[in-house]
Amino acid sequence: MRTTPSPSRPLSGQRAVRLFLHGWTALVFAFLYAPIAVLVLYSFNTSRLNLQWEAFTLDWYRQLLANGPLLRAAQNSLVIAVITTVISVVLGTAGAWLLHRYRFRGDGMIQTLAAVPMVMPEILMGISLLIFFAAAGVALGFATVIIGHVTFCFPFVLVAVQARLRGLDPALEEAALDLGATPLEAFWRVIVPWLRPAIVAGGLMAFTLSWDELIVTFFTTSAASATLPIRVFGLAKVGLNPMLNALSALIVMATAAVVIFSAYVRRLGREPIA
Repeated sequence: MRTTPSPSRPLSGQRAVRLFLHGWTALVFAFLYAPIAVLVLYSFNTSRLNLQWEAFTLDWYRQLLANGPLLRAAQNSLVIAVITTVISVVLGTAGAWLLHRYRFRGDGMIQTLAAVPMVMPEILMGISLLIFFAAAGVALGFATVIIGHVTFCFPFVLVAVQARLRGLDPALEEAALDLGATPLEAFWRVIVPWLRPAIVAGGLMAFTLSWDELIVTFFTTSAASATLPIRVFGLAKVGLNPMLNALSALIVMATAAVVIFSAYVRRLGREPIA
């Protein structure tokens, strides 16, 4: 007499797989975020060595806000990152649209050359930029840092916008032109709203890359244009400094705000164009 397998066995097997996957996911997130949580927690610790918890304090945040060189470096980083993001968004969006809209000889090579900085070692890029600026007689400063950052930031915007353009319905632009819009008006009123999620995503990527870039900045900056990563790197070489914990905690909170804003923009991107 043949017996049918019990239905509880496959269900229990599926339950075990789900439990394993849930546990593995929890371990991965713990591995990723536990050090960050410890760093934020110890930014409120009175101990200077951060080896054990002593008492709660806000002194490290007060010292951070009173540290002139770090605040100037943070201001430099913000200015450079904003300018880099604006230039990268303009170049990346325009380049992606031109490569999508027109076909010409050598467009594939141009796209490949534009993407090279994304995979090029940063130390190689930094040295080559330094040699180029020295040969051209350009003094190092804010302009050279921004040029260096734009070089490897705008390809990320270009790739993000190109991915969005692959799903663009050509009828949208044609309908705008049929209704009397000029090509520029059709691009600004129809194409740009469609590309908004990709533009914002690429812009956030460019801002993040520019904000925390160290190696390329090291080769292209001057004392007056030193950014926050340069200052933090110098402090970290001296030894443990609890102000770095406070600074990192503030950066974590700012990053969380940027992620929330990015999720909000992605949600808006799913809504149809009015």
